[in-house]
Amino acid sequence: MDVSMGGSWLPYQWSQSSMVVSCCVVTFVGAIGWRSLRKHVHRRPAQSTSMEKQVTEDADVIVVGAGVVGNAMAISLARDGRRVVLVERDWSEPDRIVGELLQPGGFKVLKHLGLEGSLEGTDCHRTHGYVIHNCETKEKVDIPYPVDNDGAPIEGRAFHHGRFISGLRRLAKEETLVQPVHGSVTSLLREDNAVRGVVCRLKDSDSTVREYRAPLTVVADGCFSNLRKSLVSTQVQSRSHFVGMVMHNCPQYRAHFAEVTLASPAPVLMYQISSTSTRVLVDIPGAKLPSDVKGYLNDSIAPQLPDHLRGPFLEAVATQPVRSMPNSFLPAAAVLQEGVIVLGDAYNMRHPLTGAGMSVGLHDVEFWKRSLRDTPDLHDAHALLQSQKMFHWHRKTSHAFTTNCLAQALYALFAAGDDDGLRSLRRACFRYFFLGGDCTAGPVSLLSILQPNPWTLVRHYFSVCAYGVYLDTCDLPLWKRPMAPWIAARLVWASLKVAVPLALSEMHRPS
Repeated sequence: MDVSMGGSWLPYQWSQSSMVVSCCVVTFVGAIGWRSLRKHVHRRPAQSTSMEKQVTEDADVIVVGAGVVGNAMAISLARDGRRVVLVERDWSEPDRIVGELLQPGGFKVLKHLGLEGSLEGTDCHRTHGYVIHNCETKEKVDIPYPVDNDGAPIEGRAFHHGRFISGLRRLAKEETLVQPVHGSVTSLLREDNAVRGVVCRLKDSDSTVREYRAPLTVVADGCFSNLRKSLVSTQVQSRSHFVGMVMHNCPQYRAHFAEVTLASPAPVLMYQISSTSTRVLVDIPGAKLPSDVKGYLNDSIAPQLPDHLRGPFLEAVATQPVRSMPNSFLPAAAVLQEGVIVLGDAYNMRHPLTGAGMSVGLHDVEFWKRSLRDTPDLHDAHALLQSQKMFHWHRKTSHAFTTNCLAQALYALFAAGDDDGLRSLRRACFRYFFLGGDCTAGPVSLLSILQPNPWTLVRHYFSVCAYGVYLDTCDLPLWKRPMAPWIAARLVWASLKVAVPLALSEMHRPS
């Protein structure tokens, strides 16, 4: 072999073998590299899809339920520039026997939110206060709402519930940033321990199931909420029912005043909801209604009513079907889950005797409207969590605590039954209003939700208790009046028996 080839002593055959081995190694490494590259390439679309799901959202906010609170929330957020999906299972005009009395404090907030146009064309009725009739003593007392600086009464409103809801829905549909959806929300869409939207069965020909995604979901689907259980720790309690009818062309004892009759075993509430219609609500204690409700109304309730109401009441019983609604109590507990807030009757309920439900809900909407204006990025979980905590305690120091406790306490007194202590407190409460001055103005400021101060409630509640001790002591002959301490202990115990559980139910701390 010629040694002149590269001057190398290595044989030519070895160089050829090296080339073959090198090619094999390159091929092997290249194959491995290509497989890795191919896996990487195939994984990239999956990552892209995941990212796409995170950024592709149908709205800024999803609102479940187009009732009073749901509509008010959707409209308020849309007017602040948020894109809102408003989901409602039934867009036809609802027909309910409750949710027809808006206290002055609630009407004031309705106007602040710019929603007073929802009452146009509803033939709503102005309310100026209450007249309370005591069946036992045949006495009555007027409780007018406060007056403004010009001496005019601060008014509330009463209306057909369905007409008011239809008015709110009309305003919602007029907002270009509100997308109405006809469907039932079957569940919340959860990812990474956070609510990212809802799963909805649309009311179309195919009953399509669709996901709607947004950084914030507002659950406001009412007292029969099917989403509450996974969000709220407290339980609904129902201890009585309202049986409702409409009386036509019924005379009023005093124009623009609702009337409460302290009947036995529970109160009867009446208020005009249009120029010709008056709503009557009869409270029937117990978990179940009597088997013959009309017979019960005719025989047990009608004889106790004032003369001007008895005839229209009997006519309504004879000509209208009996409709009922459970009177529920649901204490509010903090909801601190990421991506969701709960409002309205889905979140908090009290006895409807004081007609406060809609007013409380509108106050809550007003809070969230302000809070979300200060939270431009709804993906900011920390900022929303702070707002949720603030919301919980804000309600305790303002409208909700006072309204919830007042409604439940008044019902406990007005439906005292055979409890002697509560019956004495009921008489003291009724007579307390005759004292006038702050003894009327203070409680009315709470009832109207114009100045719902918790300390005002505590002060007047125990003032009624002290007045009850005075009245019961005055009823005793002189030789029995040394028993006054025992009377005081009995009434204090009766008042604490009502007040303490209510206060504790409101003290659910955020986790």
